[in-house]
Amino acid sequence: MFRVPEAGEPYLAGIDESFRPLPSLYLAFLTIWFFSAFSWTINTYKNRHFQTNNLQWTLASVPLIKALQLTLSFLFWYSCFHLQICSLWMSFGVYVTGVLFQTASFVSFLLISHGYCITCERLSLTERRTTAALGCVFYLTLVGYRASVPYFTVLLLLNYLVSFYMIFHHISLNLSVLREQLAFIEDEDVQAMYDAVYTKYIMFKKFQGAMQIVAMAEIVIYINVDDSSENYWLRLLVREWAQFCIFLYIGWTFRSQDLAPRFSVMPTTKSKGETMVPPIYSIEMDAATFKDFSRHEWHIGVPTSHSRDETSKDSVLVVIQHPNAYRLKSSSSSSLSTHLV
Repeated sequence: MFRVPEAGEPYLAGIDESFRPLPSLYLAFLTIWFFSAFSWTINTYKNRHFQTNNLQWTLASVPLIKALQLTLSFLFWYSCFHLQICSLWMSFGVYVTGVLFQTASFVSFLLISHGYCITCERLSLTERRTTAALGCVFYLTLVGYRASVPYFTVLLLLNYLVSFYMIFHHISLNLSVLREQLAFIEDEDVQAMYDAVYTKYIMFKKFQGAMQIVAMAEIVIYINVDDSSENYWLRLLVREWAQFCIFLYIGWTFRSQDLAPRFSVMPTTKSKGETMVPPIYSIEMDAATFKDFSRHEWHIGVPTSHSRDETSKDSVLVVIQHPNAYRLKSSSSSSLSTHLV
């Protein structure tokens, strides 16, 4: 990439001219990723009342780290070509943020595969520890690989295999559970939960397809060992566009939005036993009884899973809708009872 200029040669003679398009490329992708991060943050904030959006706030770190990496990359190459200063510390910042971006990406993939904020409100202690351990090991092995430390190529390959195995394994488990729930809904005619469960199933199917593309892309990147400066900008263009398209697809699938009714009805943590969809009953109450409830849009009792070994097998889900939640402009106070579910 660089060579020391001989006496009498200008400073730019030490930089390969094939890298001259890099500042423009990095600036273009910086604009795209920054706009994506800004749009994601605004959308998550605007739709924060529709669903549990802890996952969306976690995913926001990915485009932010990527925008930071592209900012440092642009500044490094711009200063090299236009200010004749190639900062070692800035190149080190590019290196660190690149590792952080890949680590944050895989941690986000692991969270989604576990069903975080999709099939459960939070992960179990074992799942949190496993995700944190895989993230730390992935970061360290990636640092060693980028630093060309011996044997770290093998360690990184093993880490990729374990991570992808965990991701696809948990996706398959969640899809299996959701298929069972859909079958249960059809058999027991619990149509009030069908749209919510089917929405989650489709989200996992799309994520499964996206992760298959990610796995193939990672294989192609690490098989291509061409380090020559010739057409480096073209390889960079293809890689950056591929990353952006993949994350755009995943981000669009799991964006904050007004999802199907009762999408947020989920257990706090996953149960080791059989996960079932409880029956839903409608109840009616007068205004005086309703005053005893706190003023939230929904009041949900969610015993959504049980094990066959437990004595309580008659779990019931009670959903109470606030009478003002979906009040139409034309509705009158006399129709208050029609809003009580």
